Amino acid sequence: MSAKNPVYDVIGLGVSTLDFLQIVDELPGEELVQKAYQSALQGGGPVATSIVTLARLGSRTAMIDSLGDDWRGGLILEEFKREGVSTDHIIIDRGATSSIASILVRKRDGARTIAFSPGSCRELEWSDVSSRLISDAKILHLNGRHGHACLEAAKMVQDSNVKVSFDGGAHRYRPELQKLIPLTNICIVAKQFALQFSGVDSIGRAASKFLDAGPELVVITAGTDGCWVFAKNGRTFHQPAFLNKYVVDTTGAGDVFHGAFLHGMISGLELDEIARFASAAAAMSTRFLGGRAGIPSLDEVKAFIAQAETI
Repeated sequence: MSAKNPVYDVIGLGVSTLDFLQIVDELPGEELVQKAYQSALQGGGPVATSIVTLARLGSRTAMIDSLGDDWRGGLILEEFKREGVSTDHIIIDRGATSSIASILVRKRDGARTIAFSPGSCRELEWSDVSSRLISDAKILHLNGRHGHACLEAAKMVQDSNVKVSFDGGAHRYRPELQKLIPLTNICIVAKQFALQFSGVDSIGRAASKFLDAGPELVVITAGTDGCWVFAKNGRTFHQPAFLNKYVVDTTGAGDVFHGAFLHGMISGLELDEIARFASAAAAMSTRFLGGRAGIPSLDEVKAFIAQAETI
């Protein structure tokens, strides 16, 4: 199977979690007992949620990860399969526990506090990853988790038609990612990540640092301030965020943006159309509790764009 006839559009390499979310009045700063307005249990994780987004929009996807054989891992796998994400390349680590996150969302403003338990699954090594699988994809999407495997996978596809997409989430910058970013083609990063990576104080200067490092396309996201797109060919523009009057929870909105952006690229849209499409999908996702409950379908995004307003 050649890269011209890929088995999958996008393959994700990252860590999948199970998220337990609740909407409450207050975020705890001390001992506190309070009633939750709403609760949800669903899959999470930056790369994993992007992959689910792609699948729901119609892309062919697969996830590479390791999960425990516990009840958490079972629910994570079940959700992937229900969404049409291939789990054939997820390793089950016998006797290990899968990752889980407890997320409290403050009702009045959507502020969150997250407690994360990584579980005891082993880190994937490059020997755990099918190089043939990655070579037969259009895009490899990662964020640096399973670090050695990510680095080797990105190196392997440098002289191929496979594009490497990097997700740099807010508060997720680590110095070791300096080695990975030059091996990527598409960098979609939060403003906080961009400024920390670059060591500068402006979005434009940060984008220049990324482009100088190697990526051909850089997108810097900033929530309700929208996103800025910088291409190696000199194309630069700002995409305003879409106005959403019914925000419930912003968990996973950035991950949905990533998935929708990649789907737009695969679909052959123009760059400004891709940014608009991704921004709309991200805005729509905030209407529900959790990162996946509100992921829209392709038709829903198109309808939303037709009638929505930007901020």
